[in-house]
Amino acid sequence: MFRFFERLVDPYTPYPEADHPPNKLWPFLREYARPFRRVFFYATVSSVLVAVVEVLLIFYLGRVVDLLNDSGPAAVWDRHGTQLIAIAAFVLLLRPIILALNVAILNNSIIPSFGTLIRWRSHRHVLRQSVAWFENDFAGRIANRIMQTPPAAGEAVFHVFDSIAFSLAYFVGAAVLLFEADLRLAVPLLIWLVLYAFLVRWTVARVAPASKASSEARSNVTGRVVDSYTNIHSVKLFSHHEGEIEYAKEAIEETRRTLMREMRLYSIMDITLVVLNGFLIVSVVGWTIVLWTRGEATVGAVAAATALTLQLSGMTDWFMMSVSNLFRSLGVVSEGMETIAQPIALVDKPGAKPLKLGSGKIEFQALTHHYGRQSGGLDGVDLVISPGEKVGLVGRSGAGKSTLVKLLLRFHEPESGRILIDGQDITKVQQESLRAMVGMVQQESSLLHRSIHENILYGRPDATAAEVKKAAKRAEADKFIRDLKDPKGQGGYEAQVGERGVKLSGGQRQRITLARVILKDAPILILDEATSALDSEVEAAIQDTLYGMMEGKTVIAIAHRLSTIAKMDRIVVLDEGKIVETGSHSELLAKEGLYASFWKRQSGGFIGSGVEAQ
Repeated sequence: MFRFFERLVDPYTPYPEADHPPNKLWPFLREYARPFRRVFFYATVSSVLVAVVEVLLIFYLGRVVDLLNDSGPAAVWDRHGTQLIAIAAFVLLLRPIILALNVAILNNSIIPSFGTLIRWRSHRHVLRQSVAWFENDFAGRIANRIMQTPPAAGEAVFHVFDSIAFSLAYFVGAAVLLFEADLRLAVPLLIWLVLYAFLVRWTVARVAPASKASSEARSNVTGRVVDSYTNIHSVKLFSHHEGEIEYAKEAIEETRRTLMREMRLYSIMDITLVVLNGFLIVSVVGWTIVLWTRGEATVGAVAAATALTLQLSGMTDWFMMSVSNLFRSLGVVSEGMETIAQPIALVDKPGAKPLKLGSGKIEFQALTHHYGRQSGGLDGVDLVISPGEKVGLVGRSGAGKSTLVKLLLRFHEPESGRILIDGQDITKVQQESLRAMVGMVQQESSLLHRSIHENILYGRPDATAAEVKKAAKRAEADKFIRDLKDPKGQGGYEAQVGERGVKLSGGQRQRITLARVILKDAPILILDEATSALDSEVEAAIQDTLYGMMEGKTVIAIAHRLSTIAKMDRIVVLDEGKIVETGSHSELLAKEGLYASFWKRQSGGFIGSGVEAQ
C-alpha cells in the first residue's frame, strides 16, 4: 500500500531548467509544487473529511446523551440499536480508512518526495553557477541552505494540510453546529475567533522575519565552522585555535540572540492563548448551561458544547504552533532562496552549438577584464596561438596570467574583446563542449573525497580500469598508489583520499591530477604551475611525461619556475594586464628585458648554465 502512495509523484521528473527562477516566496514554492498539484488536492479533501468526521462525532455524542436521558436502557436499544451499531461500524471501519488515506498522502506521498524534489533541483541549479559565484560565498553556507531549505518546505506543506486545513474545517464545523443548536451559542465563538485571528496575525507578522534571521544566523555558523575545518592545516600551522574559537563564538552568540528574540514571541503567544481559551470555555459552556436552566437547551447540547469547546481549546495551541511553524519554515525557505533562487549569470547563448575543434588555433582579441574594478586582470590583450603551438605565460603575481586562463575556460565573461577557438567565439558555444576540449593541471591540486580510481576516472568516465592504471603510470603515480591504505582498510586504487585529497602529500595529489588530465587527453592543454608541488627528483622523472602530453596539442603553460617553460615554442610575458614581451627563451634572454631579469633572479631558472648558454 505504501509503495502506491510513494510513487504518486516522481521527484526526479524532467522539468525545464530556468536561468532566472522565481525570487519571490510564493511563486518559488508554486514552481516546485507543480508536480504535486493533484496530490495536494487529495490532501486537502482528506484533511477536510477528517475534520468533518471529528465534528460529527462530537455532535453525535450530544445526541447519545439526549437518548440516554430521554429513555430507559431497553427503550434506547429497541428504538435506536440499529443506528448505534451503524455509528460503531463507522467509527471502527470507515473512520480509520479516511484517517489512513490522509496520513498516507501526507507521510508517504508528500513529505519524502517534496523535499527530495527541491533538494535535487536546487543542487542542479547551484551546480550550474559560475566559478566566480562560488568564490563569493562560503561553501558551507551554500551547502547548509541546500540541505535545510527542502525539509523546511516539506514541513510548511505538512502543516498546511495536516494542521491548518483540518483546523479551519473543524472551526467552521463547530460554528455551524453551535449555530444549529442555538444562534446565541455562536456569538461568543465568533468573538473568540476574531480575537484569535488577531493573535495569529500578530504572531505570524513577527515569526516569519524572526525565523529568517535565525536561519541566516545558523547558516553563518555553519559557514564559519566549515571554513575552519576545511582550512585546519592553516589553523594549526599559525596557532589560531583560540582565534577560530572566538570567530565561531561570534556567530554562535548571534544565533542564540536571534533564537531568544524568536522564543519571546512564542511565550507571548502562549500566555495570550491561555487567556483567550479561558474566555471560550467559560462563555460557550456557561451560556449553554444558562440555556439549559431555562429549558432552552438539552443535556446533550450542554455535553456537545462542552466537548466541542474543550476540543477547540486543545486545538488552538496546536493550530497556533502549526501556523507559527509554517511561517518559521517559510522563513527558512526564504533565507535559502537567497542561494537557491539566484539567477545563473553565465549561461549559454540561445541556440548555442557544441564547439567544433579543428586544428586548435586560439585567438585573444582586444581582451579586457578587470573583475568589475578599475585595475587588475587584463587590459586589451591581443594574442594568437597557432595550432599545436606550445606557449609559456610568465609574469609577476597579478599580471593577468590566471585571468587569461579563466576567460579561456569561460569561468568569467570578458568585459570587452573576445576569444576564438578555430574561428568560433567561445561565448557562443556550449560551455560544457568548450571545457571538454581543454585539459588543465592546476597549481592547487584539489581532489574529490572519493577513491583514487574515481578521481582519475573523472578525466574520462567511460575509461577502463586498465586505462586508468596506464594514466597513473605515465604520471609516476602507480607505485605510491599501490602502497596506499585508508582507515577503512581499502588499499591501492580503491583507497579514499579524504576531503580535497588531504590524506595525500602535495606531490601525490599533483600526480593524481596529472593522471586525470592524461586520461582525458583533451586537444588543448593548460598547465598552471603543473609541477609546483613536485620535488626535483619527481619533476625530472615526469618532465618526459609532460612533454609527451603536449605532443599534437595546443598548450598554454603558466610557470614561475622558468625551467618548466624554457623549451616552449614561444614565451609571452605579461605585466599589469598587458603583453610586454614575446619570443623564444633565447630571444627573450637576448633582449635583456623583464623575462631576462626573472631568469637572472632565479639563478639560471633552476636548470644548468649549459642550457642558459644554449
